[in-house]
Amino acid sequence: MHARLTALARLTFGNRPAQVYLALVAVTALYVAIDTAFVHHEDASFAGIWLLLLAAPTIFGFMVFGTLVGDSFAESAAFLYPALVVSVLLQALALGLFTRLLTGHGHTARPHGA
Repeated sequence: MHARLTALARLTFGNRPAQVYLALVAVTALYVAIDTAFVHHEDASFAGIWLLLLAAPTIFGFMVFGTLVGDSFAESAAFLYPALVVSVLLQALALGLFTRLLTGHGHTARPHGA
């Protein structure tokens, strides 16, 4: 079990494309937080759309599921924030798997240090 979690963590966080993606998401989340907290808007701000676009397409699957449960549930922060985090992590994992597929790492058994 521990080895599987370590392998999943390595795929999700241990490669350059996933790291760049996660850094981009973090910078965008910081921008959205600053925009929401400190910038006054006459109308609603569309800064949060950037986070949704970075979490697409998986976030849309979660949103469809949420609307099946109920519109008030799907629009709540208690649903949307965890769905956003899980979506981003799933996509970072997908980037890790795709990177491993392209580079061929992890397919051949080699002694450590060889």
